[in-house]
Amino acid sequence: MKPYKTLLFTALVIALLAALCAYFPTGGVQVGSLNLHFPTLTKILNPQKQLDVEAFLARQDSLEAALKTRSDSLAHYRLQVDSSDIRFWFPNNDDSFFDALFADLEQTRHTGRTIRIVHYGDSQIEMDRMTNRLRAYMQNLFGGGGPGLVPFATLIPSLSVSTYGTGSLVRQSPFGDSTVVRANGNYGPMVQDFHLAGSASSTITAGTHRSCDDHLRQFSQFKIIFCNRPGPFDITFTDRRSGYSDNQRQEEPGVHAFQWKLDSATTSVRLNVSGEADIYGILVDDGPGVAVDNIPMRGCSGHQFTQINRQQLADAYSQMDIGLIILQFGGNSVPYLKSQKSIDAYCTNMGHQIDRLRSCCPKARILFVGPSDMSTGEEGEIHTYPFLPKIIESLRDTVNAHGAAYWSIYDAMGGYNSMAAWVEKGLGGADYVHFSQRGVDIMGDRLAKAFDNMYNIYKMRKEISDAQD
Repeated sequence: MKPYKTLLFTALVIALLAALCAYFPTGGVQVGSLNLHFPTLTKILNPQKQLDVEAFLARQDSLEAALKTRSDSLAHYRLQVDSSDIRFWFPNNDDSFFDALFADLEQTRHTGRTIRIVHYGDSQIEMDRMTNRLRAYMQNLFGGGGPGLVPFATLIPSLSVSTYGTGSLVRQSPFGDSTVVRANGNYGPMVQDFHLAGSASSTITAGTHRSCDDHLRQFSQFKIIFCNRPGPFDITFTDRRSGYSDNQRQEEPGVHAFQWKLDSATTSVRLNVSGEADIYGILVDDGPGVAVDNIPMRGCSGHQFTQINRQQLADAYSQMDIGLIILQFGGNSVPYLKSQKSIDAYCTNMGHQIDRLRSCCPKARILFVGPSDMSTGEEGEIHTYPFLPKIIESLRDTVNAHGAAYWSIYDAMGGYNSMAAWVEKGLGGADYVHFSQRGVDIMGDRLAKAFDNMYNIYKMRKEISDAQD
């Protein structure tokens, strides 16, 4: 074929495709059970530019490098942090929001306290994902160790600790599969409990997974929190390494705790219990310092806290010395929020959850971690759920209005249509909703870095104040 004919044929094909783009019905054409779509000219001529994930993540590194090469004023540092993709949004723009928490954490070595950060979330944090990176940062900085609050019996395995419970136990929770028994609000700080009617045992063993840092490989402090029913509740605590054993009994009903502090750290303990009680959880620590608790709630929207008995939750929290509560929710609701009315209803309910938690634990700060970018398929293309940006904006405003801070995974990963780019790089899951292990590690590190930025601001403010005194 002569060159001019090849060129003419190519031009005719392009013209035909352009005509199809221009005149193909926007709603598609139904062919049997299939609905056929064709891209519009606008999409062909102006394709969506995909996020460069590596360049995006490097922006934060370049910011840190720039700040370290000069002596920055507090105002300049704060300006740089506010422009970061990993910034916090605070009520009334109060950048001293975490100051009291940082001050208490700095003093734990002198006070002997173990201050807790309680991290609630949906399936994004299952298996201690994301929480483990924040814990590593906090414990490296402020001391402490151990995996934190664990259930008497584990249903979903964790990378950081092994807990095996057996015996006369029935799990009670306002969420979960159809076998879960609802308990009229008697759930405790893990939004579940194990009802004991007879005898049972729990064996807790330190994590050995490669993701476990040294702070997770031993523990020395233990506390079991429970709500006793009429009659005695007996427990035998045994350090499986040394053979040390201790027996305790509680006969009064209500919320109580037994605790043990070993002279030297161990890697495995066993608790044998008998009686009738609701077991809320076991604190497994190596203090003093900071403990970071991972409490995943698969499939939850974050609206379960008002379903817990207020007084029992307050009594349980009083046993825990909590400095910060993190709520990481929203992803499970995004696909179903398709109007401003539904978004407003979801956010209003979330405001009620924050208010309930504050009433039960008034000294703790509350941080809401908003959903990531999430993608759905439409007309053969993968893109962000249409209402997701509005959901995030409304959540941020609601959270701040109720006196809590907000941190945005959506912004920290690059915003609109970023999940597709993360999936392409192996950092997101095939469902375009969850992260891969590498991806969630990056996101956990970015949350830790956001805290590090605020801790630096706290120290700079403190130095200025000390210099003026």
